[in-house]
Amino acid sequence: MKIDLSGKKALIGGSSKGIGLGIASQLAESGASVCLMARNESKLKEIVNQLPNFENHSYLVVDFSNFEEYKIKIEEYLESNQVDILVNNTQGPPAGNSLSKDIDSYQEAFDLLFKSIVYTTSLIVPKMQKNKWGRIINVTSVSVKEPLNYLVLSNSIRSAVVAWAKSLSVDVGKDGVTVNSILTGYFDTERIKELNKEKSKSLNISENEVLEKMKSLVPLNRLGKTEEYGYLVSFLSSDKAAYINGASIPIDGGLLRSY
Repeated sequence: MKIDLSGKKALIGGSSKGIGLGIASQLAESGASVCLMARNESKLKEIVNQLPNFENHSYLVVDFSNFEEYKIKIEEYLESNQVDILVNNTQGPPAGNSLSKDIDSYQEAFDLLFKSIVYTTSLIVPKMQKNKWGRIINVTSVSVKEPLNYLVLSNSIRSAVVAWAKSLSVDVGKDGVTVNSILTGYFDTERIKELNKEKSKSLNISENEVLEKMKSLVPLNRLGKTEEYGYLVSFLSSDKAAYINGASIPIDGGLLRSY
């Protein structure tokens, strides 16, 4: 099955590295024109030049943790740019359990993970409805089904994103716009390395021991590859997935024990 996204324009958050970059690369491979969003302009330039048909792609320098500044930039961008495929993805909030976070931490996580996503989507959805075609894909976490104690901010706010996405899918499905969330497991990314470094300090064991323990929890006994994540997003972005709507799809190598 060939995925052909020629003529489609994608906007991808957090795409200078990790899962976001894996998504951008695969969408570009499938023929979409992609706009990368992240904080590091030099890295964004470098990536655009490495993508297939690089002249079709662009980037937007944003900081999701500064909502007011982000709001201005995304409004300006969308005044003159079409988006057919929106991939809502941001950097993760700081790790920590429920006893280590104050109310300000929750507000910051809300602005980062929920407010920016909902606002961006609200600007794009009317045009998708008018065109009778659109794909909204939210990068979330397996922790919305089985909370990870050391990621209380992510657990809480990403659960809200999934519930909101389900509601939105009901409202826009009749217009040919699908809304789906991906529940992310353990992937070989910089984010995982950072979290494992913190774990190794708190548990007083080596980072390699933390990694091996993490892999042992996954039935496939390995971390996911970012390109594998990109394959799923490319499929969900295509006409082949037109009947998948309002779903929360795990990509975790079997990590989730619930069903």
